[in-house]
Amino acid sequence: MQYREFCGEQVSALGFGCMRLPVSEGKIDEGAAIALIHHAIDRGVNYLDTAWGYHGGASEPLVGKAVRNGLRENVFLATKLPPWEVKTLDDCDRVLNEQLRRLETDYLDFYLLHSLTRPSWDAMRDLGVLGFLERALADGRVRHVGFSFHDDVDCFKEIVDGWGWEFCQIQYNYMDERVQAGTEGLLYAAERGLDIAIMEPLRGGTLGEPLPEDLEAVRRELGVEWSPAQLALRWVLDHPEAAVTLSGMNRMDHLEENIAVAEATEPGSLTDIEKELVGAIKGRYHEKILVDCTACRYCLPCPQGVNIPRTFFLYNDMSMFNAARARFGYQKMTSPDEWASHCAECGICEERCPQHIPIIEKLAEAHEALTAEE
Repeated sequence: MQYREFCGEQVSALGFGCMRLPVSEGKIDEGAAIALIHHAIDRGVNYLDTAWGYHGGASEPLVGKAVRNGLRENVFLATKLPPWEVKTLDDCDRVLNEQLRRLETDYLDFYLLHSLTRPSWDAMRDLGVLGFLERALADGRVRHVGFSFHDDVDCFKEIVDGWGWEFCQIQYNYMDERVQAGTEGLLYAAERGLDIAIMEPLRGGTLGEPLPEDLEAVRRELGVEWSPAQLALRWVLDHPEAAVTLSGMNRMDHLEENIAVAEATEPGSLTDIEKELVGAIKGRYHEKILVDCTACRYCLPCPQGVNIPRTFFLYNDMSMFNAARARFGYQKMTSPDEWASHCAECGICEERCPQHIPIIEKLAEAHEALTAEE
């Protein structure tokens, strides 16, 4: 495994994101998830990223259980303070102490303000949460403090300059160079001495899909052996600013694929031929993506039960890959209770969306397309 410096620590270039653990019957498949985490640790992955709300609050306890019996000292644990749970400063202590209990540890290596946007940043700053973070550092409950981010680049720069952060976590992949913090934010943070963790390197799994036949022919002609998922991950790892790149791996073959890339990809090692292929793929995706949704799930829960991320995933899948498969997935494999037709246009989802998607409008378009006759 390749290691990079992150807040003075040596962390694996590949981090294990615990937002998309394997699920069975609606709950985390504990055996499969722990086996994946243990195998990752055995292969040199030492950065585990979770959060208060992942898997409905079940991710942190699962990670805590996975690093029992001496493994805790072999890994760096990262989790996040959710602004939506914080109404008073007492809530900060309540949440952090509960997270320590869930994770079965006395301290957290990396602690982030979660999913900052301009409203949540203003609220946390005005409430005095930065003072709480200083106290948590001083009393040893956390060792390094940063923030994760979902807003525009101007807001990102304001937050970077607004406190003495050690690191930040941003969404970044070859489709999102101008989305949210983007390349401009990546370089801005690095220039100001922040270390950077990357999330969504595969853009919610989209960039791991099999290539269309003509692009697959280009891949073979160019002699690129990496799979689409590996190539997307390799593109991020090629950036020297990316200290740790998080991937949500819920299958052993995905884990092995990603480890192979992390072991092989030093910054600046992407070849001109690989860059040419990425450019071709990027151009095709830009032509066909209908909704810029990364399935971050911040729009959920919908008061009407609409499964917004799944609807948009299938809508994009219909455009980019296979219309019949997408319609089958919506009509036969998605509960009618979750269909976009139940949208009441309340607008709550649009207020929460870090991508600023016009969700109400796009849900109507998606439902019409996914229920149309073939």
